[in-house]
This record gives sequence, C-alpha cells and structure tokens, in this order.
Amino acid sequence: MNLFLNYLVVAALFALVLLPTGLGIARERRIDRQLRDAAREEAEPTETESRGVFSQEARTVGPAQCPLLS
Repeated sequence: MNLFLNYLVVAALFALVLLPTGLGIARERRIDRQLRDAAREEAEPTETESRGVFSQEARTVGPAQCPLLS
C-alpha cells in the first residue's frame, strides 16, 4: 500500500509540474491560430473591394512605401 501511495504522489507531482506547460502550449496555439486567421482575412479581398468600390487613389502612400524614396 505504501508503494502505491509513493507512485501516486510522484504521478501527482509530475502532473502539477506539467500542467502549466500544457496550459501555456494550448494558449500559444490559440494565439497562433488567431493571428493566422487575421492574416488570412487581411489577405483576402472583401466583396466590396473586389467590385472596385475602393480605388487606388483613395489610399495614401507613406514615406516608407514611396517608390521614389527607396
């Protein structure tokens, strides 16, 4: 019986040590999935953009994007 309790204590401590790691990995995967979905939505043109509602003239070009300054 004493041997069983020793194994049980070791297993419980092992689980307590690995629990934060497992939660951290799950959180990182969730954040990565959210970032991937946001990048995918940003890359896909919306229905109104594909119809030409937004023209290229309406967009402003900043100094970092200006082809003459690069």
